[in-house]
Amino acid sequence: MKINELLSSFYIYITNEEREIYNKLDERTSLTEFDERERFVIQNLIRKSLVSKVVANGQELVVRND
Repeated sequence: MKINELLSSFYIYITNEEREIYNKLDERTSLTEFDERERFVIQNLIRKSLVSKVVANGQELVVRND
């Protein structure tokens, strides 16, 4: 039995600050475009599996998981 079959809804809590940055990530964005605080928040979103880090052409890019 899959977890989706057991749970009718699944919600991951995110803070207002995380939501603001999450909504900015409409397309692949270089991690260097963000300041230090935003990078810290993005790392939290990566841990929560809401954002993925992709390496392309030697650059670290972040993209929102939908």
